[in-house]
Amino acid sequence: MTIPTTPDTASFGDEAYARIRRDILSCRLMPGVKITEPDLMASYQIGKSSCRIALTRLCHENLLRSRPRKGYQVAPITLKDVEEIFALRVQLEPMAARLAVGRVDIQQLRELEAACRVRHPVPLSQQIDVFMDANKAFHMAIIEASGNERLVRTLSGLMDEMTRLVALGFNVQQTKPEIKHDHNAMIQAFEEGDAKRVELIARRHIETFQGMTLEKVYDSLSESGTSLPLLAARYAQ
Repeated sequence: MTIPTTPDTASFGDEAYARIRRDILSCRLMPGVKITEPDLMASYQIGKSSCRIALTRLCHENLLRSRPRKGYQVAPITLKDVEEIFALRVQLEPMAARLAVGRVDIQQLRELEAACRVRHPVPLSQQIDVFMDANKAFHMAIIEASGNERLVRTLSGLMDEMTRLVALGFNVQQTKPEIKHDHNAMIQAFEEGDAKRVELIARRHIETFQGMTLEKVYDSLSESGTSLPLLAARYAQ
């Protein structure tokens, strides 16, 4: 059903969409949780038209699932999702990094790397939010410098999904991700124009982060009583 909109309604709908989407990506709205229009209207203090605009867009992005006559469900996350997202990243992102050699803004990368490491005098959950935003910006700066628009669109969607994985794993477990020295090593390789090394570091970084994320997501899903797929057994060792 098409929802009639006015400029004001569309603007409020965009704002509602952005706020709810942010809460889904940060797992403030946990994967699998059931929600209704009245719940969202009350929680976000938005009108019915704005709420429906937001819900339509979020369903289109597969962040929400419509449940006829029952409301909506925040899209669940499984360990299979983690594997698939990382399988794509480990193939596509090193290629984007190689293409970005000689094109990426080194100073911008330094600033974004510094933002990943800032220790704020705020609750850990907010520190993790800061890390997720800065880490995504770091990777997207490299991806966008590749000059390949289709690669940018594909990896941008994957990075949004990564945000949910990191939030589910690290926010729920109340521990901050540690990226060690990979970002700085990559910046140095970019400075030296060493495309082969840039690609190698990018692949190693993603593979290392995959192991960390799988462990934390497994813990979070286990604590929530989620039924885990058989492939999870090898991560519980």
